[in-house]
Amino acid sequence: MLKNDRWIKERAEAGMIEPFEARLVRHLEPETASAPVLSFGCSSYGYDLRLSAQEFLIFRHVPGTVMNPKRFNPANLEPAPLHEDGDGAYFILPAHSYGLGVAMEKLKVPANITVICLGKSTYARLGIIVNTTPAEAGWEGHLTLEFSNSSGADCRIYANEGICQLLFFEGDPCDTTYQDRAGKYQHQPERVTLARV
Repeated sequence: MLKNDRWIKERAEAGMIEPFEARLVRHLEPETASAPVLSFGCSSYGYDLRLSAQEFLIFRHVPGTVMNPKRFNPANLEPAPLHEDGDGAYFILPAHSYGLGVAMEKLKVPANITVICLGKSTYARLGIIVNTTPAEAGWEGHLTLEFSNSSGADCRIYANEGICQLLFFEGDPCDTTYQDRAGKYQHQPERVTLARV
């Protein structure tokens, strides 16, 4: 069953999402409708996470190298600088490139819940694809987020604003949670976590 805003708020009070925003924020100054942001916070049946300003890495082509998930080479990544202007703080994801960021919010997924992370339509309309990422029952940490810029233009990726939506699905209790089996991506910090085997 897909969980609603009432359930999300109750679980957040018990520490499922930190920091937590109980309403969907579209403007930093709601009474004046100024300072628009890419929405974040609790929606009817989901939660819009924010992208952390801590780190954003972009894959670069290193001639003669082949990416290998069993022997990941961090030299294939370069940090993207954080820029800021009147629209907010942002990273630039170059055209036809791939980048890694991290969620600002820390999650503690309940043992009977699996979370699916999906991209936001505002970014999708610019050609930015957020990889569909699951957070399994019992997983805890800051999600590392994967972005692909499929467009022919560079694109701003805003920090401290909404970047993806979480959907919470309740299932029958499982025998072994991600925490029980000491999953390799458990307890990710608010930094990009690289591929592990």
